[in-house]
Amino acid sequence: MKVAEAVGRALYAAGVGQVFGVVGSGNFHLTNAMVAAGSRFVAARHEGGAATMADAYARMSGTVAALSVHQGPGLTNAMTGIAEAAKSRTPLLVLAAEVTEPRSNFYVDQDALARSVGAVSARVTSAEDAVTQALDAVRRAVCERQTVLLNLPLGVQVLDVPDDASALTVVPPERTSLKPEFAAVEALARVLDKSRRPVFVAGRGARSPGARDALVALAERHGALLATSAVARGLFHGDPWSLDVSGGFASPLAAELIQEADLIVGWGCALNMWTMRHGRLIGPDTTVVQVDDDASALGAHREVHLGVTGDVELTARRALETGDANRQSQQGKQARQGQHSQDAGQGFRTADIRASIAARVRWRDVPYEDTSTRERIDPRTLSIALDDILPAERVIGVDSGNFMGYPSMYLSVPDENGLCFTQAFQSIGLGLATAIGAALARPDRLPVAALGDGGAMMGAAELDTVRRLGLPMVVVVYNDDAYGAEVHHFGPDGHPLETVEFPPTDIAAVARGYGFEAVTVHTRADLKAVEDWLAGPRSAPLLIDAKVVADRGAWWLEEAFRGH
Repeated sequence: MKVAEAVGRALYAAGVGQVFGVVGSGNFHLTNAMVAAGSRFVAARHEGGAATMADAYARMSGTVAALSVHQGPGLTNAMTGIAEAAKSRTPLLVLAAEVTEPRSNFYVDQDALARSVGAVSARVTSAEDAVTQALDAVRRAVCERQTVLLNLPLGVQVLDVPDDASALTVVPPERTSLKPEFAAVEALARVLDKSRRPVFVAGRGARSPGARDALVALAERHGALLATSAVARGLFHGDPWSLDVSGGFASPLAAELIQEADLIVGWGCALNMWTMRHGRLIGPDTTVVQVDDDASALGAHREVHLGVTGDVELTARRALETGDANRQSQQGKQARQGQHSQDAGQGFRTADIRASIAARVRWRDVPYEDTSTRERIDPRTLSIALDDILPAERVIGVDSGNFMGYPSMYLSVPDENGLCFTQAFQSIGLGLATAIGAALARPDRLPVAALGDGGAMMGAAELDTVRRLGLPMVVVVYNDDAYGAEVHHFGPDGHPLETVEFPPTDIAAVARGYGFEAVTVHTRADLKAVEDWLAGPRSAPLLIDAKVVADRGAWWLEEAFRGH
């Protein structure tokens, strides 16, 4: 058995059941070996799209995914998607063929490429060690939550693997939850007991049902309000004390309440400039606590008063148990001394605040002046209408750009697996591939891709992948014929904008060429075609070319550029 086949079989046995990529000569045998073993392979039209599909699939499925690419240009084509995955610490395995002769036209320093974007680099070096080296790459991806580049030199792939090396028993690796230290949990419990207006902000590290339930229970005990980063949006969906997203996307009411907190606890959340609006959501006397299973993340973006290294769910449950035990001990002591115990109080959880959250925390409930015309629709009006029309069970992939806050915040999601937010690198053009990967991970939900016209044109090749896979996807293009972020950032200062504005493009016609049904939307009435598509057989995907007004920059953009 050749190395390529042995490695492919071992990767499938180790739990790598989903592979995305573009196959060339260097990764042909490896990819086919994985398919023969049982992995599902999805061919993208571009390696950049394949990388983002794999990233999104891993995020939404909770499993490790693989990206298979050709040596040299296959890898360089994928680097933007790999950078996004690495910055987001997605457990992703990049399988790259490699030439080792510098005179080859395919030669690049693939190790250096991986390191330059924060990925981990590994290599298969011999036939004897090929399987164990491949399995170690899977272990690092899963257990260390890393994006790992596994280089497979062409000369090694064709070697014969010894029988004993190919017959290894393979056990899929499992990541263990990091237990917090007792002293740190005690300190957290004391801080929570002192607080009267706490806010919990949950991030990527809290995206699980177990973590959600633990945080909800702890928040109830201490009267805390609940919020998330954009990446974890939907985690507290339906909870009456949820503020939705904290940061640049936060609604006015959410921002107001977070600023009034005397304690902010980030749970698996970086508390970076996005989730804290460059620190402006943190009051001058607010205590800041951060809980993360990566010690290097604590205080990385801002000073914290207390950092706890540990798994979010374990830490929250132990803080609840410790606080209850301390409280019972204190109450027993007070009873023996004839004193009356005092509760921590309701915190933020008053009837008035609950009513305000119900009425005003969603962006769609914030009054606005509809600037729609007969030719262009206000993106808020469009988004609210789509939120009403589209099924509630949805999974949304969002591209980057001036428009991105509208689908991210005006379209509701059922839970933490309803929004796939590949924005750590803020690259335009990843949105469609994001939605494809998310759709394959969540086939029970309607996939929705929300794109700007710039990102739609960048990623248009993957419209073929949507059609080829038979995905019943809705692609919404917020089309303002420009790179809107630059228009609204530089335009008010009188800078020329010819480099970021474009002639009108009939993106609906482009989609029809790929086999989509398509509709051009100028007004709310044009969305009747979307309702008809939803009621029909959905035998082809649907693209909505929405001509949106471009009268001003989005609210989140103003916040974002404050840090530039």
